[in-house]
Amino acid sequence: MTTLLIVLLAGIAAGALNSVGGGGSFVAFPALVAVGVTAVTANAATTVALLPGGLASLWVYRRDLRPLPNTSIPVLTWTSVLGGALGAVLLLLLPSESFDAVVPWLLAFATFVLAFGRRIAKSLKTRIAARPTILAGQLLLSLYGGYFGGASGLMMVAFWSVAASVDPGRLNPLRQAQMAAIYITAGAVFLVASDVLTEWPKLLVMLTGAIIGGYGGASIGRRLSTSVLRAIVVTSAAAMTVGYFVVTS
Repeated sequence: MTTLLIVLLAGIAAGALNSVGGGGSFVAFPALVAVGVTAVTANAATTVALLPGGLASLWVYRRDLRPLPNTSIPVLTWTSVLGGALGAVLLLLLPSESFDAVVPWLLAFATFVLAFGRRIAKSLKTRIAARPTILAGQLLLSLYGGYFGGASGLMMVAFWSVAASVDPGRLNPLRQAQMAAIYITAGAVFLVASDVLTEWPKLLVMLTGAIIGGYGGASIGRRLSTSVLRAIVVTSAAAMTVGYFVVTS
């Protein structure tokens, strides 16, 4: 019972974080590992469990969706679908030991992007809004999102803001849509080809929590300042990264 309560609370927190700025996998993934789920299965379960919460958040933001310059939302979304599927397949094909070894460093890299990505993007002040460039970058980020997912949404926002000179403040609805596309295809791959369903009680509980957190977080997140949201996300990501390094050392 205590295990499922931990998973439920992690799901609520992860859904809420994803809805307001990203970083939910920093809570969901370590929580599943902490209750005994192997790293690869925990990663797959995180993707599947957080999808419904992401869709709930997207529903709240649906009227705020705006495309990037020179790139339509459907084209960007199909690119995300392809990248998410490729990333999921890559996770399942590579040895689990490879994923175990690289996870702490993926967490650290994603935390760095969470903390400094927008500052770097703002300092570059570059516009490279050619459609092939945006789609190539989106494919790579979606592949990473399907493989691991940590901070991939924040990386997208940083990339879009640089590539298209778009205010990051208006990109959260588009981020929600693209992360949902990645999670749909990656989640489908994991459900069919991985052992994620062997952990179905934890998966179902986290999924339920993520829906609650995703819908509630999006409703609250629209009222909070960007600085407050970023502080919450970066703090949780840094804490989880440090904790994972300590646990696996």
